[in-house]
Amino acid sequence: MSRADDRQAFNEWREYHSSLKRDSGTDDLSPAERMAKLQKLEKDPVQWMQFFFREYAKYPFTSFHKKAIRRITSNPEWYEVLSWSRELAKSTLVFMCVMFLVLTGKKKNVLLISNSHENAIRLLDPYRTSFERNSLLKAYYGDLREYGKWTMDEFSLTNGAAFRAIGALESPRGTRKDAVRPDTILVDDFDTDQDCRNPDTLKKKWEWFEGALFPTRSVSDDMLVVFCGNIIAPDCCVKRAGEKADHWDIVNIRDSNGKSTWPEKNSEERIDRILSKISTRAAQQEYFNNPLSEGDVFKEMTWGKCPPLSKLRFAVVYGDPAPSNSKNKATSYKACFLIGYYDGRFYVYTGRLDHVVNEEFVQWYYDMRDYCGGKTQLYNYIENNKLQDPFYEQVFVPLFNEKGRTMGFIGIIPDTRAKPEKFDRIEGNLEPLNRLGKLVLNIDEKDNPHMKRLEEQFKLVNRAMKSPADGPDCIEGGVWIINQKIGTLSSDSYSIGLKSINKKRY
Repeated sequence: MSRADDRQAFNEWREYHSSLKRDSGTDDLSPAERMAKLQKLEKDPVQWMQFFFREYAKYPFTSFHKKAIRRITSNPEWYEVLSWSRELAKSTLVFMCVMFLVLTGKKKNVLLISNSHENAIRLLDPYRTSFERNSLLKAYYGDLREYGKWTMDEFSLTNGAAFRAIGALESPRGTRKDAVRPDTILVDDFDTDQDCRNPDTLKKKWEWFEGALFPTRSVSDDMLVVFCGNIIAPDCCVKRAGEKADHWDIVNIRDSNGKSTWPEKNSEERIDRILSKISTRAAQQEYFNNPLSEGDVFKEMTWGKCPPLSKLRFAVVYGDPAPSNSKNKATSYKACFLIGYYDGRFYVYTGRLDHVVNEEFVQWYYDMRDYCGGKTQLYNYIENNKLQDPFYEQVFVPLFNEKGRTMGFIGIIPDTRAKPEKFDRIEGNLEPLNRLGKLVLNIDEKDNPHMKRLEEQFKLVNRAMKSPADGPDCIEGGVWIINQKIGTLSSDSYSIGLKSINKKRY
């Protein structure tokens, strides 16, 4: 035996030894007992996956996982799109489903597709290494590797199955395995941010998928297509696939009640921590299938030095209470900001913007009072339209009275204005101010997380209003109140606010 053969034999032994340790060893059943157990396992894909892939299935499957497993493994002719948030194991689940289908003889020719050849190889790697190293699979199904047909991007099995990795726009020709055309197409990470920003590239990739890749199938035989990917742009290949699929499964990191959709794996505390470290735009795209474009209305915000509060004739604290009494992340934000006007500019001195309970919202007014420190006259307003009025009277009036007994009473003025649509108000009343540098956020508060959220929400405002805009809505309310007061003052040091601003637009 040559030195090369010795090294190869040693490497294979070391690989086998490592796989035994990782798989916690094989069982000690007899061949007949294994056959009986295998027949039982193959009747239940969930148990089969948990037995052979315990390393991947280390957290309990949720209901949406089990439903997807049933759809994918029981429908030979099927087109599914999984738009699951990051950390919900969509690629891992598809991997286990396809391994089940191949090893039970239901699928024979698998194509793995990604945005590049390198990424497609990366997606193929778990399949290849499982046949190489998973000792349980070898114990129950034998070593299925076909000699001479085993590479990083393409390999065949002795049971007649084949796998191939293909990058976007590469030729899918030559994908027939013996007499079997592709019967499984797995698409993962097909969209990229850059491609979605280029309509021509997006069109070319989608036409390649529909015109070159999809027709590699046999017309008379069944085909499984599984498209994995988040909705990262208003127009993307995942969205186009979802519109044509037999089933489009959209699952976010949190459900409509603001709770983790997979609590066994993703705790509320961990989700909170992750989301606190990234922008609203990134969070909505990656974890909530809600692509947002920045700069549609407010391309950038002005940060600057605010004049001393003592120079203001008055300031306004404006609060938007939101109707819920919850820290639930699915509810609207509560908002409360201190806004002043001086020498033709509106200044946002400080504020609060968060998911809090009603008592904390009431406390914010006292925080604004303490921040002001009596340096100017404060007017405290709270949004209170007709729909909110019963809530204000029954909930907030008692809360303000209770707080006043220990911290002093604050005069709260309900803003009962019949407001136009939120987007129209924010765009019409604040965009001209911001564009002309007349709306200034306090540079000294730039590290305040509430002020950061305010800037984020401004930058995500668009007519579709798919992102939270409670902060900008609150600022609009405060600016409107200030303008009403400016209009009634007879001091030469005050202009007519927005009226003079709007004149400069033309």
